Amino acid sequence: MNLYKDLNSLPDFRNAVITIGSFDGVHGGHQFILERVKQLAQQVNGESVVITFYPHPRLVVYPKDTSLRLINTIDEKIDLLKRYGIDNVVIVPFTIAFSQQSADEYIEKFLLEKFNPKWIVIGYDHRFGLNRQGDINYLKHYSKEANFQVDEIEPQQIDEITVSSTKVRKAIQVGDVKQASKLLGHYFLLSGFVAKGQQIGKTIGFPTANIELTSIHKLLPKEGIYATYVHHRGKRYEGMLYIGTRPTLAAHDNKTIEVNIFDFNQTIYGEELTLELVEFIREDAKFDSLEALQAALAKDKISTLEILAKQPPQPINRATFNYPEVAVVILNYNGKKYLTDFLPSVLASDYPNLRVVVADNGSTDNSLEFLDQQYGNQIEILDLKKNYGFAGGYNQALREVHSPYYVLLNSDVEVTKNWMRPIIEMMELNPKIGAAQPKILAYHDKTTFEHAGAAGGWMDNWGLPFCRGRILTNCETDNGQYDTPQEIFWATGAAMFIKGDLYHDLGGLDAGYFAHMEEIDLCWRLKRAGYKVMVYPESTVYHVGGGTLQYQSPRKTYLNHRNSLTTLLKNEPVSKLLWLIPLRLILDGLVGVTFLLKGQFAHIWQILRAHGYMYTNLRKTWRQRKIFNKLIKKASIGAPNKVGHLKKSMLFRYYLGKKTFSKLVKK
Repeated sequence: MNLYKDLNSLPDFRNAVITIGSFDGVHGGHQFILERVKQLAQQVNGESVVITFYPHPRLVVYPKDTSLRLINTIDEKIDLLKRYGIDNVVIVPFTIAFSQQSADEYIEKFLLEKFNPKWIVIGYDHRFGLNRQGDINYLKHYSKEANFQVDEIEPQQIDEITVSSTKVRKAIQVGDVKQASKLLGHYFLLSGFVAKGQQIGKTIGFPTANIELTSIHKLLPKEGIYATYVHHRGKRYEGMLYIGTRPTLAAHDNKTIEVNIFDFNQTIYGEELTLELVEFIREDAKFDSLEALQAALAKDKISTLEILAKQPPQPINRATFNYPEVAVVILNYNGKKYLTDFLPSVLASDYPNLRVVVADNGSTDNSLEFLDQQYGNQIEILDLKKNYGFAGGYNQALREVHSPYYVLLNSDVEVTKNWMRPIIEMMELNPKIGAAQPKILAYHDKTTFEHAGAAGGWMDNWGLPFCRGRILTNCETDNGQYDTPQEIFWATGAAMFIKGDLYHDLGGLDAGYFAHMEEIDLCWRLKRAGYKVMVYPESTVYHVGGGTLQYQSPRKTYLNHRNSLTTLLKNEPVSKLLWLIPLRLILDGLVGVTFLLKGQFAHIWQILRAHGYMYTNLRKTWRQRKIFNKLIKKASIGAPNKVGHLKKSMLFRYYLGKKTFSKLVKK
């Protein structure tokens, strides 16, 4: 979007479609007008232009009137107009001299000379010029000679806009920012610069940034606590806002606006913050002591997190979004057939800053020669010389790649054109998201969830993984039942998005796993460090499954049981391991009995091998636990995150008939 604040430096707009107004709030009614302007601009191959005024005309014409309160500051308004896709915004400096123009001068010297419009979108009650001489009929009269057309906003639409503005202000004044957001079509905004306060919040565990507003005419909601999003340097954080006179602190009873930003420890004095007010939490109150205030704030934080967890994803303006580099890294082992079938879909991805890297794990099927001949100019090829396994191979490859984001993608995955943007957008806007996955459907039956990840991984209280859409071997049909973005416990290694620095800071995949469950172990470390793991079903991929290791192979059984036990030993508290490991021994014995009844003796031997490994390598695993604990502590941004953890037995509930995810996790 182009912004102009000097009428003498305007460009020659191409077939300009203009509208004029204060657009305070840029609410739903205004957005109707903006959409009409954009549609007309598209029809005439022109540019959309919004003309607004600063200062507000009332402040200039009636300077002694101090009652005016505006929903938006000028900068907030500009940001909103940008969000809603306007090509050009012109801020007209409103002065006494400008207000003294006649209606003819306003049209000829302002509208025609400066904008040469093709269309003017205006309301039936719009007035302009000295003593409000001009109206829509005046414009229509000029349009015949000046070669522009007037699109009149109908009276009932204008009335709705007026009602919307009144309702928005009333909702904000009584603190009902949730209702205001519905009317606005976006959250109510507060912007200001961070000033140094008394730092009392820091002493009770709730440090705050004191906000100095950029306009004395800004409309404020009533005093109290609000669930809030905080924008700082292009990142969006969660937090809670306080507006009030701090009655608990008798010596500091001046009115303040201060925000506690969750999981944030930067020094930001003098920097600008923009706050989105989501929902009112409680009234301001006086407490008998700082300890009582601290306890109340702890409850407020819990309420805030619950509210923010239910909010829809942040809207994205893809035309202006700054997409970081993403390295899609495909680990190949004798997968020439899969590369032939699926690599073209990856290269066709609609993402503006994409690297595609194929790391070869010691293949013997001429994969390297094929890649060099067919895709040498389109991809990066890493020859790892030998087979390090899935986990070790990725660690070797990512030491050389270095990118803000990695996507660990199986070679037997077909991606869709727009599979990357939704996930990267959300990860960029939410610093607490460490890893994510798309929805995984079966390649050979694209109506069914695929075993390895489905619509996001969970973990039960016995350390057994399952998925939204897949419980044990039962894969559900995809009917859109899991199409909402959701925080999960683990993201599939078949198509895992992860922030590059976090991958390395937390030690990457455990190379000792070779393959299977290494992604669960890594995600568990992310969760223990306070990060979120998400699934975004708007992004969909199709997985063949078992492309490098068949699901029913004895080798898979060994890795499954060995790596599951190792993951528990590395991540669960010692107090839980004392009862969980004996329980898992019993469960694995029961699994062995089922293999015995099927005559699958090789699988029984692999379970015994897995338990033998656990006992003989207990000291080694415990050393790894200590190493990873240090990495987790160093990378931590808050308390361990347990979302996606079922505090019950998945296995027990499954055999009681709860064979789908929605039934299994239902309270």
